[in-house]
Amino acid sequence: METAGHEQEARAVSASGPHEARAPTGSADGGETAVEEKAATARDTLRALAPMLRYHPWAVPALVALGSLASLFEGVGISLFIPLLEGLDRSAGLGGTGNGGTGNGAVGFLVGLFAGIPPARRPYVIAGLIFGSIALKAGLTFAQGVLASWLDARITHRLRSDVFGQLLALRYGDLERTDTGRLVNVLTTETWRTSQALFVAVRLVVAAVSLALYVALLALLSWRLTLLVGVVMAGVALVVRRLTRRVNALGAAATAENGRLAKRMMQGIEGIKVIRAFGREAYERDRFDAASHRVSRTFFRLGVLGSVVNPVYEVLAAALLAGVLVGALLSGQSLPALLVFIVVLYRLQPRVKALDGARVGLAALAGGVREVQRFLARGGGPQERGGSAAFDGLAFDDLAFDGLAFDGLAEGIRFEGVTFRYDAGSPPALDGVDLLIPAGKTTAVVGPSGAGKTTLVNLLLRLYDPTEGTVTVDGRPLPELDLAAWRARLALVSQDVYLFDETVRENILYGRLDASPDEVVQAAQRADADAFIARLPDGYDTLLGEEGVRLSGGQQQRVSLARAIVRRPDVLILDEATNALDSLSEHAIQRALEAMRGERTVVVVAHRFSTIQQADRVVVLKDGRVEEQGTLQELLARGGLFAELYELQYRDARAHQP
Repeated sequence: METAGHEQEARAVSASGPHEARAPTGSADGGETAVEEKAATARDTLRALAPMLRYHPWAVPALVALGSLASLFEGVGISLFIPLLEGLDRSAGLGGTGNGGTGNGAVGFLVGLFAGIPPARRPYVIAGLIFGSIALKAGLTFAQGVLASWLDARITHRLRSDVFGQLLALRYGDLERTDTGRLVNVLTTETWRTSQALFVAVRLVVAAVSLALYVALLALLSWRLTLLVGVVMAGVALVVRRLTRRVNALGAAATAENGRLAKRMMQGIEGIKVIRAFGREAYERDRFDAASHRVSRTFFRLGVLGSVVNPVYEVLAAALLAGVLVGALLSGQSLPALLVFIVVLYRLQPRVKALDGARVGLAALAGGVREVQRFLARGGGPQERGGSAAFDGLAFDDLAFDGLAFDGLAEGIRFEGVTFRYDAGSPPALDGVDLLIPAGKTTAVVGPSGAGKTTLVNLLLRLYDPTEGTVTVDGRPLPELDLAAWRARLALVSQDVYLFDETVRENILYGRLDASPDEVVQAAQRADADAFIARLPDGYDTLLGEEGVRLSGGQQQRVSLARAIVRRPDVLILDEATNALDSLSEHAIQRALEAMRGERTVVVVAHRFSTIQQADRVVVLKDGRVEEQGTLQELLARGGLFAELYELQYRDARAHQP
């Protein structure tokens, strides 16, 4: 691949990329020498890039072949100047020898190729061949550029898609504990930087092949001068390596600083309401400025190191060319061979710079490549795992939307001695819970804050698995069920509503993508949402904005409930789903739940006891344990915790009545 020198690599090196905060992987003062450290990094990076070849296994070899052929034709074109200059020497009567005057067999061979062509025509033929060689080189370079652009777009897309797929499969608990800024940065920028690293690696291989071709040509022209050039160029490369030895550590530091900056950006956007409510704009701006300054400073240092390569090579290469020219003239080297030698040597310089620049670039991009490869190899952490058993029940196609009882559950969902801790050593969020959620019934789960209600819902959804004990579905352990099939039979309406920046219709259809327009409207009616949706500017086709910003909290919850209803689930879970509703809307929801009695199993987690008036069974949690359970009337009659909470809530309600 013909490169434009180190400038392209420097730009690739300085591309920003997010990464989790981690210590730099090496430094100039580490256990290995700087040269050994960077060599190991380049090898490791190339090894990490190898799996990407599976996307389009033919493309990278094709890029290398095109770049190598381009260099070959350029070398051929330059070599043809020897017989051209020899012919001009003779025609001018300057004593051309036909072999460069030195007994050089390569020069004699090149001159002899055109011995059968009349001297008058020979310069035109050779000039035409030189032009043809350069034109072929240009065409190959163009083809390589087109292929490189196509492959870059394809690989970047595939990397993004693969990393996003792995993130979706990451265990929920591990996802919650992972820095969101790091995940977003790996998904966006690091995938791009990894693609750039692949092309830096291709440039390295092409530069190495081109370098070998040019060195071979130099050796054919004069092996003594070539040996001298090789010794000097090795010294130049060593100087450059010493000057850029810090690039690996700075590359890792740059990745880490970008991760911190991305985290600061996300927190500033997501927390804007709190920031403004507490008047912390100046404080947040200062924190962002500090993070941004650290990124700028790190990439400035990377840019300085990257910029060292080109001027050092320019100065030292100019000195080398001058020395070769003087030495060759003093030794009596023929002028045509000497001129071609110098031209080849001059064209060799970009290859040497590209080779060392690619090495520097790979070292700087190594952190991003390792991060992306880690996600692709292991999904960024443990993956969700389900069993293979199907959830027995009616297929969706067999279910009428209204008026037919779902019989997916025969007995129900049972918690048997379930204990759960979010972290090892932490107090249990649930502790030895035994309860039954009967099939076709409405079960309410109540209790004070921190009692473990939401944790119970998370276990139902299999976002987590119990630390101890078992959750069974009709007697079968939940982990044995196919995870996707189980979740397909559930629907959740949460207190923390999330709506997509799509239309109302698309948000409801998210519950069941193949629902008909009539089913969407019917679900909205049952959720008491149809009336306010009809008043929106474009009705069901109104864009809601990010997180449903155009709707009130109560309206968002009703759209979320419609999304759950249209899903036609076997198990409907309402986790504090009516907290943001006014009394009229809550009453409408209660009517909808009452209409669904017997149609599906309903789990209602609630603080407001008005929501659970029609529950068939009430489970009271306290400090992660089941305090009591029974019907609402039974619990009120016992005078226990439920009766106390119930009385407190309604006493407060009466106290606030006008």
